[in-house]
Amino acid sequence: MPANLPYVSTPGSIKTALERIRSAATPERVTKDFVTTVLQIKGGTGGNLPPFLKRIGFVGSDGVPTDLYRRFRNPATGGAAVADAIRLGYKDLLQANEYFYRLSDKDLLALIVQVTGVEANNRAAQLTLSAIKALKAFASFDSVEPSGESAEQPQSTDTRPRALDLQNHQGRNGQVGLNLSYTINLNLPATADQAVFNAIFRSLKEHLLSGNE
Repeated sequence: MPANLPYVSTPGSIKTALERIRSAATPERVTKDFVTTVLQIKGGTGGNLPPFLKRIGFVGSDGVPTDLYRRFRNPATGGAAVADAIRLGYKDLLQANEYFYRLSDKDLLALIVQVTGVEANNRAAQLTLSAIKALKAFASFDSVEPSGESAEQPQSTDTRPRALDLQNHQGRNGQVGLNLSYTINLNLPATADQAVFNAIFRSLKEHLLSGNE
């Protein structure tokens, strides 16, 4: 079945809308009134934008701004949010070529014609290409956003050498130990539980830092 890809009749309004969405407060619902009054995009052009924003995942079916909308307003995550919106709104192109957003205009237009089944000179195909290009200007496909889970639960293992100086250490029996220095490599578990680290270093102290009974 031919795909129905999102576009607007005035692709330049996409750039205007995204720029103004970033500066305007997030509304309870994105409606035509919000677009025409707050974003100041008038007439039929403004009326076409809410359905388009729904198609790319910025707005839910009920008009409520989605997580993509909110992520876009954050400069740190905005590029990745638009990249996700492109993948979502143009999933039919993604299925045909997972790197469709890297294609030249000519090859991308050919892919649009392929998945939609329209004529090569179809106006809707041209507008779809223009819509994707307008979105790509805000997108960052290679950015990686930090994960809150990974921040709390570090996945990498700390293998940095930990040096313990045992020189002139006096054991429990009052005898002076050998003047030796050890370099111990600890593979610490990926956990934020301080009790685990306390147990590890308590064991080191008991078995390595104490004198022989």
